[in-house]
Amino acid sequence: MTEQTVCIDEQFMRHAMRLAQRAEALGEIPVGAVLVDANGTVIAEGFNTSIIQHDPTAHAEMQALRQGGLAQQNYRLLDCTLYVTLEPCTMCAGAILHSRIKRLVFGAYDYKTGAVGSRFHFFDDYKMNHEVEIVGGILADECGTMLSEFFKKRRAAKKQEKLTARVD
Repeated sequence: MTEQTVCIDEQFMRHAMRLAQRAEALGEIPVGAVLVDANGTVIAEGFNTSIIQHDPTAHAEMQALRQGGLAQQNYRLLDCTLYVTLEPCTMCAGAILHSRIKRLVFGAYDYKTGAVGSRFHFFDDYKMNHEVEIVGGILADECGTMLSEFFKKRRAAKKQEKLTARVD
């Protein structure tokens, strides 16, 4: 990767992080995604809304891919790059495959459910009918810290709820 590519990847990852902050403000797990076309134009974005929408498929990646399809008027998102703050799960990896994006760039690795190298290796199967260029670990520490802090706060809030319930 060239220095220019790394700089561009970091720029769009910071955009995805701002979207993740929007998810967190809604009480959602802070994950954000940005879909960029071959010209470097943002054509779609998303952030987790599974909790507020009561929809297990409302992950940041799914939101961005859906918007991207509408923006391009095509379910094939050829020559696009998807930036996401957390390594995609198997559901999102499947959608990424079917969308035919060119590149996937993610921030933090997900050792529990990551499907792009950490837990599973979804794209490593030679039988897949599409190859995606994958770049992981862009601003990984910052993306990971955002998630860790979110879960730390959530655990503390749940602990406080239990203590309050005991007093009542």
